[in-house]
Amino acid sequence: MSSTLRIGTRDSKLATWQAEHVSGKLRGLGIDTELVFVKSEGDLDLNTPLTEMGGKGVFTKALDDALLNDEIDLAVHSFKDLPTENPLPLKVAAVLEREDPRDSLVAPRGTGFLDDASVKAVIATSSNRRRAQWLHRYPGHEITNIRGNVQTRLRKVDENGWEGAIFAAAGLKRINLDHHIAEYLDWMVPAPAQGAVAVMIREKDIELEKKISQIEHAESALCTGIERELLNKMEAGCSAPVGAFAWIEKGVLILHAVALTLDGSLQYDVELTAPVDKAQGLGIKAAQTLLDKGADSVIDEISRES
Repeated sequence: MSSTLRIGTRDSKLATWQAEHVSGKLRGLGIDTELVFVKSEGDLDLNTPLTEMGGKGVFTKALDDALLNDEIDLAVHSFKDLPTENPLPLKVAAVLEREDPRDSLVAPRGTGFLDDASVKAVIATSSNRRRAQWLHRYPGHEITNIRGNVQTRLRKVDENGWEGAIFAAAGLKRINLDHHIAEYLDWMVPAPAQGAVAVMIREKDIELEKKISQIEHAESALCTGIERELLNKMEAGCSAPVGAFAWIEKGVLILHAVALTLDGSLQYDVELTAPVDKAQGLGIKAAQTLLDKGADSVIDEISRES
């Protein structure tokens, strides 16, 4: 391995920001780095809905292949894009400090339509989780699919005259586009690990793992790990209408999770707590609670759709 670490990333502005953020952290440790740009299927096909392309995994496969082919030494991902099951000899070596985990609404012509039940608003999102939660709250609205990088989606919502589109607040903040946010959706439960950046390496690279682990943010890693264990236990992929968010208050980890039918008509909720030092497994417990309440029907619905 060269003394300069090759950091693999997609070439969107947001992905590049994330890779440069990791690069800066590593340079702070005296480690030389260079960026290597990799195109994913999800970047090349901007028309097919993500759910029809196999979910968020379409963004990660090209970087996985580059790692396995020794074209890069590490890959930087939005943690929420990584499947919870990874059969490849790859592993997450570090989770960086999480940015704002919330979803947000971009509404070019204002949010007045939210208070007017007579408006059949059109809201853009490619996420089943966002779609289901929005329709649960606003059943009279219509959801339309939207694809592309952040800038492309911002342009599309403006050009198409839609009332709004849903974006991860973290992505807009990271590339200084948060002035487009009309409202933070505090009521919407985010995707597991939303707002967190993960660094993936080959399992065999033990010495590299020791270096990379120095930039991990322990609290972010714990909380996102518990959210992802919930998703894994429910056998729900990235395209499932399942949200989970864990946070820590005064030594206690709190986990709130939801699962919904695709049309938003049914929503199952759970909130569990545990002392931080006993929090491992809380995601599995919360998932089982949701399944026992009837959320297994949500997973069956997704399986039939895919």
